[in-house]
Amino acid sequence: MDQWVMTGNLISRLCTVGLLAVAFTACTQHYSPKPRGYFRIDFPDKAYQTFDPECPFSARIPVYATVEPDRSADAQPCWMDIHFPQFNARIHLSYMRVTGEDNFNELVEDARTFAFNHTVKATAIDQQRIRRPQARVYGLKYEIKGNTASGIQFFVTDSTQNYLRGALYFHEKPRLDSIQPVLDFIKADIDTLIQSLRWK
Repeated sequence: MDQWVMTGNLISRLCTVGLLAVAFTACTQHYSPKPRGYFRIDFPDKAYQTFDPECPFSARIPVYATVEPDRSADAQPCWMDIHFPQFNARIHLSYMRVTGEDNFNELVEDARTFAFNHTVKATAIDQQRIRRPQARVYGLKYEIKGNTASGIQFFVTDSTQNYLRGALYFHEKPRLDSIQPVLDFIKADIDTLIQSLRWK
């Protein structure tokens, strides 16, 4: 009889310990991180207007963008920003007059240097040739992949007198996964600018 009592007590104690273990485990919170979420972006309808500044070029730019003069200390008269306030982004445009072959080569090399300065954070830099002989527009577009401050840069020139460089910047910490849809959206606007550009 004592053996049955001892066995019963042992089973009772084991059941109590088991129930306590289950109770403590059930009350413990398990944390599992959730992936970062981003706000849904509502894109405006694509529409363009002619941009004809008092500079030696004109082009078509989006109606949802504004043009502001470059306010930096070393800015020149035909330096300006195409501002996309809803995306916190700007296309910085720098116009230069070509004064000779050496100057032309220096401007082209500067564009390449500015693009490849992002090599540290870039996963790739794709180059696309721009060639519109009928409008005397030639150049290169650089698509800079990865978490870089500038995703697209380009320059266009007529090789003799005019040179225009552009660079897209987002004024926030670069995270490609969050800005990729906006980058793709503005990329189409840059392509329209390049395809519509005319020298005066």
